[in-house]
Amino acid sequence: MNKDVDWHARFSQQAGWTRDLRQYLFKKAGLAMASRILEVGCGTGAILADIPNRAGSQVYGLDIDPGMIQQAARNVPQAVLTVADAHNLPYPNETFEISFCHYLLLWVASPLKVLQEMKRVTRTGGVLMAMAEPDYSQRMDEPESMQEAGRLQTASLQEQGADVSMGAKLGDLFRKAGIDLVESGWMENRKEVKQLIERLEEEHDLEWQVLESDIRGYITREQMEIFHQMDMEARRKGTRKIQIPTAFAWGKV
Repeated sequence: MNKDVDWHARFSQQAGWTRDLRQYLFKKAGLAMASRILEVGCGTGAILADIPNRAGSQVYGLDIDPGMIQQAARNVPQAVLTVADAHNLPYPNETFEISFCHYLLLWVASPLKVLQEMKRVTRTGGVLMAMAEPDYSQRMDEPESMQEAGRLQTASLQEQGADVSMGAKLGDLFRKAGIDLVESGWMENRKEVKQLIERLEEEHDLEWQVLESDIRGYITREQMEIFHQMDMEARRKGTRKIQIPTAFAWGKV
């Protein structure tokens, strides 16, 4: 990951986009009654920090990046954190009532294997959730002048190893993993989440940092500056919009 980007700020931003959906899913999953909750691919702890710290429950987080886990330890000191690969979870069978991931499956080598592992460590009758998996193949940028930047970012993500159409595959992956799918869909089709995001002004700088980081190797400095100027002008006019359809799914084990 590019060190020029504040990744905790980025993950917190993404957590903000999905907060309403997450509250809905946690309510469906019975979070208030769960004693053990696992996030696979917890990053810097942006999601774990949002889970109420209550007596009788324990949150766990796992990430393959030791640096991310170090940050998570500072941000969520009450969590039990582990550095490990999501394809081989270091927990006994049926350990957790709830296991979930957030913007993870598009980045792993075998999303089916990861879901099977999450199923294995989730108790019978427990809940497994994939809270946000984007489909960049259906991305839309406004105004038209920014569409090429969006296309380049999608190409960069694919080159970095992302499955840019993961969102469209999510429900089928749950079925293949043997998870009893209860609900799946696209976040923009839910009242709680507006996925056509008109970015708040304070989010724009971070959004640009991520875009610049992704497309830096594809264009010249001069071209980058042109995109930046177009982006700022669109912001000023209130016409800068990004639509990336993002899927969710949850089911029972």
